[in-house]
Amino acid sequence: QVQLVESGGGLVQPGGSLRLSCAASGSISSIGAMGWYRQAPGKEREFVTAITSGGSTNYADSVKGRFTISRDNAKNTVYLQMNTLKPEDTAVYYCNAAIALHTWSRRYDYWGQGTQVTVSS
Repeated sequence: QVQLVESGGGLVQPGGSLRLSCAASGSISSIGAMGWYRQAPGKEREFVTAITSGGSTNYADSVKGRFTISRDNAKNTVYLQMNTLKPEDTAVYYCNAAIALHTWSRRYDYWGQGTQVTVSS
């Protein structure tokens, strides 16, 4: 079994910062890309950012220049530093990772339980 556990969400004022963490645990052989998605009330889940095992990154236009993704491969952990937060960033943020349980198997997508980020004065 594999678990992705997020932490670091909360309430922050506009212009503030938060740092999310997501740690993968369990019987893991390898992890490929890791990323973050978010879902605001009444909207579909949307891509925020992703990072490959080699460190290449990709960002949604709405967060470019404000959010930074990073990972610690030794800890199977991905981070999301969110700066200059706006009310429209309010959402449940979900961690995603492509994980293989065995050296001979393909990777499958796993999801965290989500962490609430609220940007409000």
